[in-house]
This record gives sequence, structure tokens and C-alpha cells, in this order.
Amino acid sequence: MKESINNQKINTANTCYQAKIYAPFAVLGIRTEEDWLTEIDYLPLNTLLKSPITPLAREVCAQLEAYLSDPRYTFDLSLHISGTVHQQRVWEKIQQIPSGQTCSYAEIAAKIHSAPRAVGRACGANKIPIVIPCHRIIAKNGGLGGFMNAREGEPLEIKRWLLQHESI
Repeated sequence: MKESINNQKINTANTCYQAKIYAPFAVLGIRTEEDWLTEIDYLPLNTLLKSPITPLAREVCAQLEAYLSDPRYTFDLSLHISGTVHQQRVWEKIQQIPSGQTCSYAEIAAKIHSAPRAVGRACGANKIPIVIPCHRIIAKNGGLGGFMNAREGEPLEIKRWLLQHESI
């Protein structure tokens, strides 16, 4: 893993993060713009940590650490994530799923009059994971489904960790 864990192929040396904090499954790279959280990247565990350089980054880190300590923690952050109208609808529905619960791609699709694969693509385009908890979306048969545009490997291990963390 020389680069970001997800399929976005980010060069971590040249990416401007306002903070990088440790999580048991990855280093979380935090990006903010003005008063908005814009991105959380899963970076390799050997990535150097970075103390928050802005008040907002400090708040994002504090809330992520609160979630890692207590999976029932409710985030209260201003988010700025651009996407299609469909993606925005999917992300809005995902944010309504409580910690410790899951929903299938098909169930979300039915709620917004879409298709399960389109819901999966919207999940894969989510730039603010954990806060927009796409890990709570699973396959109709109860399997994990995909995560971060992957159907196997380390992304699914992260999804499994997050779901286990929330089931405590």
C-alpha cells in the first residue's frame, strides 16, 4: 500500500490534509475547506500522523476520536460534498441509519426509487466515510457487499471492522 487504501490513487506526500489521525484500521486523512469537512481518506497505517492545523480539523478529529471510543456517537459537522442529485439522496438516507444497524443496497434503492447498483456507485463516491456511514449498507443476502469500490481485500476488512465496532 504505497498510496491511499481506496482506489483513488492519492499521492499522500502531495495531498494537503489539515490533519491525519490514527484509527485501528487506517490513518484518517482529514480535509477541510473554510468551515466544511470535505473529505476523509483511509491512508496506510504507516502514514505519518499530523496534528490538526485548523480549529475545524481539530473538531473533526475530536468527533472521529469520540466515535472510535463510542460507536453510538452522533457527528455534528458541517459537510460539503459535491455529487449528483442521486448521490446526495443516497448519502442523506445513509446518514439516517443508526449506529449498530444496517440496510441493504436494495432497501435504500426502494426508498429513493432507484436501483441497488446505483446506490452502490453512490456509496463508492462517498468522500466522507464514517460520518456518512456507507459501511452500514450491505448486500440483500446479508453479506458485506462492496466497500470503497472494491469487492475484496483491505477495504472489506475496514468495513468489517467498522460494523463490528458498532455492534458492541
